[in-house]
Amino acid sequence: MNTRKPARLPLGDTEYMLEQWGFWRMDGMGVPSYVSPSWAIMRDMVPSTSKSYVITDELASVVDGAVARLCKRAPEMGDFVWLYYAAKWPAKRIGNKYDMSEAKAREIIKTGVGWIDCSLERFIEAA
Repeated sequence: MNTRKPARLPLGDTEYMLEQWGFWRMDGMGVPSYVSPSWAIMRDMVPSTSKSYVITDELASVVDGAVARLCKRAPEMGDFVWLYYAAKWPAKRIGNKYDMSEAKAREIIKTGVGWIDCSLERFIEAA
């Protein structure tokens, strides 16, 4: 998996976690669904092709909640973070959609990452 930011830079760990959350979300891991018994039998007969993430379901759910709170508190910033990490849009495309430059879109994304980093700080302290 290719990450967009190295972990050695400020907020790099949070950005890496958001990247992993985006892969987790795109794969539908957080979506509850009904599984019929016959489909489960058919699924179990096929060799597993599950992807291994570097994020647990519990942490991904916490990140998902933090992004949802950001979207409620600051809708534009939340949309930028959502589109960049969850939908995997490049910053240039986000900027074009909102009629602004790529640099301004990156600035808003970075601000959103900082907000999420602060939001997740209490979970780090609790651990």
